[in-house]
Amino acid sequence: MIFILITVFIDMLGIGIIIPILPELIREFVGGSSALAGRWYGVLAATYAVTQFVFAPLLGALSDRVGRRPVILISLFGLGIDYLIMGFAPTIGWLFAGRLIAGVMGASATTANAYIADVSKPENRARNFGLVGVAFGLGFIFGPAIGGLLGSIDLRLPFFASAGLALVNWLYGFFVLPESLPPEKRDVFRWRKANPVGSLHVLKSYPLVAGLTAAFVFVILAQRGLETVWVLYTGHKFGWDERANGLSLALVGIMSAIVQGGLVQPVIKRIGERRAVLYGLIWAVVTFLGYGLATAGWMLLACIVFGSISGVAGPAIQSLVAGSVPPEDQGKVQGGIQSLMSLTSIVAPLIFTAGLFSYFTSASAPFELPGAPFLLGALMYGLAFWSVLRLFRRMPG
Repeated sequence: MIFILITVFIDMLGIGIIIPILPELIREFVGGSSALAGRWYGVLAATYAVTQFVFAPLLGALSDRVGRRPVILISLFGLGIDYLIMGFAPTIGWLFAGRLIAGVMGASATTANAYIADVSKPENRARNFGLVGVAFGLGFIFGPAIGGLLGSIDLRLPFFASAGLALVNWLYGFFVLPESLPPEKRDVFRWRKANPVGSLHVLKSYPLVAGLTAAFVFVILAQRGLETVWVLYTGHKFGWDERANGLSLALVGIMSAIVQGGLVQPVIKRIGERRAVLYGLIWAVVTFLGYGLATAGWMLLACIVFGSISGVAGPAIQSLVAGSVPPEDQGKVQGGIQSLMSLTSIVAPLIFTAGLFSYFTSASAPFELPGAPFLLGALMYGLAFWSVLRLFRRMPG
């Protein structure tokens, strides 16, 4: 767990560094138009998701066959090369090439989740997934803040910083990372289960997991919509620059680390995994309404603090999924879930950013409503809550 947490932290630090500046770089390529930048950024994010959709089940099934370690190491090295390509990109076309590589290598999140499931016992499984949330949060505390500061010097500089971090992470893993899946628990590689369509059939073998994936669709729609539109939204409505966006995302990381590290274990111990999921989802509905209806920048910051409590839902869901699947199928199941989430992520940027945000900030809109993507996100979380509530009533724990 110590290694994988450090790996996740460094990985998220690299990703967090480029978040505040990638939309600004696209805006620079398209001549400064927010509407055009939103459209291109949405398509770019969808390209990344398409690649993850194809490769997540492949890497998951491969890790069930050869082990988690080699898959994680190859992915870390590939991410370092990807950041260099984007740092030197002379056109949007090169950014697309970089995001294609990132989609392949970023699919290793599947393997990381399987690794955590391998090394966790039932009594500490939710806590361990919560600690991963802490590592994510810490990465987002420092990543966007560093990215905002470096981006204010030069928009390309954060990419090179991320490349350095990814390659250092690869070196660290090469010398330190142990294998978590012993040979006797490995499964044979089957193309039937390693392709996106086949991997979804694996989920049907586990009814609770299959039911939770329905909620994943709505949750990821909302989350990916937020991620792709945040910088464009705050820049357009409140005039936030790279530094302000970096600091706001750092606040997201701080609150996530506090909730994931301090609240997940006691909350789940007190009310159980299922209630933690339900309360977290309904809390997220209120938070997204706040994002969409905010009339001042400080309101967004208040929503970040208030909404962080919804973070107890994620580790609870991961724990429920991991507890329903044997070791030899963890990679395939995690790959199937990741593939489904990636498929949803293809649609989300096109709807939330290239669609809603671009339209409601353009001259052709009947009225300006840049917060429309967040209002749709609130609806998505509401549908996720309804879906999970029905599932738990149908399959009482």
